[in-house]
Amino acid sequence: MSGTRRRGRTPVEAAGRGSRARQSGGGRGGPGGTRLTRRGRFLAWGAGVTSVVVLGVGGVGAWVYNDLNNNIDSAAVDDKLGGDRPENLSPGSKNIMVVGSDSRDGANAKYGKDLSTMQSDTLMVLHIPANRKWAAVVSFPRDSWVDIPACEMGDGRISDPHKAKINEAFAIGGSGGEVAGAAACSIKTVEAHTGLRIDHFMSVDFSGFKGMVDALGGIEVCPKEPIKSDKAQLEMDAGCQNVDGEKALGYVRVRYGVGDGSDISRIGRQQEFMNALAEKAQSKLASPDALYGFLQSATKSLTTDPDLAGIKQIYGLANELKGIPSDRLAFLTVPNYPREADVPTDKANVVWQYPQAADLFTSLARDKEMTKAQLQAAAKNLVYASQVRVRVLNGTGQSGRAAAVAEKLRTMGFTVSGTGNAPETVSSTSVGFPAGLEKQAAVLSSRLPKARSAAAADAQAGVVTLVVGPDLDVDEMG
Repeated sequence: MSGTRRRGRTPVEAAGRGSRARQSGGGRGGPGGTRLTRRGRFLAWGAGVTSVVVLGVGGVGAWVYNDLNNNIDSAAVDDKLGGDRPENLSPGSKNIMVVGSDSRDGANAKYGKDLSTMQSDTLMVLHIPANRKWAAVVSFPRDSWVDIPACEMGDGRISDPHKAKINEAFAIGGSGGEVAGAAACSIKTVEAHTGLRIDHFMSVDFSGFKGMVDALGGIEVCPKEPIKSDKAQLEMDAGCQNVDGEKALGYVRVRYGVGDGSDISRIGRQQEFMNALAEKAQSKLASPDALYGFLQSATKSLTTDPDLAGIKQIYGLANELKGIPSDRLAFLTVPNYPREADVPTDKANVVWQYPQAADLFTSLARDKEMTKAQLQAAAKNLVYASQVRVRVLNGTGQSGRAAAVAEKLRTMGFTVSGTGNAPETVSSTSVGFPAGLEKQAAVLSSRLPKARSAAAADAQAGVVTLVVGPDLDVDEMG
């Protein structure tokens, strides 16, 4: 996406606005069959399905090239994003948001008839560093409980900021049926919680996905257990079988009744299936009819920002990716744990694990490589927000500040032990902690933009003390 880069939130500041990792690394595969190479998974999802698309483009005539090129829709989003955006801390790097979408219109109308707006089943960010020597694909669980910012809804209305699952952003922005609005709201949400500047986006539509599978004569999957899901309109026996586009769509969308029923396991199954799709497409390069049908469906399913809308642009992106060594491709899932640990009544959502999530986003923003092993090791140091007891002291001299911050912390899952006034006014927010509460202090500090953390000899035992300064904006807290 074009446009001037403005100074916005840093990754640490932005991550403070978001939140036991079932699977911190991501991309491990679902219950399906063949284990896939990391390069294959990366090329299949990192560039949508487009890396496979461009493999066949060079061998077709000019009229076919133009035909395919015209299939790709573009949607301008820059004017919907506002000026409060993160700064690009590593010029030359790229962050591409990839969304698997369901418009609920036309060929998609029978999926989720109770839903009246666009839906997002898959949300990822592909980070390509400036040196092009490594890359990372970060998956965002759709059940992530986050703040959704105010967004244009496509009918002249502006939505109110509120907390919800992260995939709701796509639905809110897409209320008017336009991909531009849906993508813009998702970009605003991702940027606000990660501090990553999103440079491009790609949306892959469900109906096109079915056409791709059918054009290739189906894809083999190998579920270990029978699957029956009325919601996904899917019934499958256990064992290897070739599935057509209709059943393939149900297979990558199904969640409940498969494995542990989590969105995390579905992410792995989607990555695995998409690689199988890519490999099957590559095997059909010598079959003009199959390849043309596949390319038609693939390009018709794509909507991108104007700067990425075209076979030439996508071919250039694929060329950037193919030189990256397979052992430098990381598939990561934002570290998370069930929100039920902090809010017992919420059994449906996950929150991000801090400070690990903030560390991940900061590393990518600064072009510092983060491996799956590193992220998994860090995610083992799990501290729930509810396990952090916080005493809030007002150091601003302004009445009511401690109470307002304390209430916000409670909504974030923290346990507030009390409030009061600091002995003196301060110029900045700080977190003090006694020996043994270093991890708890790190969890709190990572959620507070600009807060500094330090051990304090006179700190209250068992409690992390937050002294609120004038630099703490309650609205920017997670």
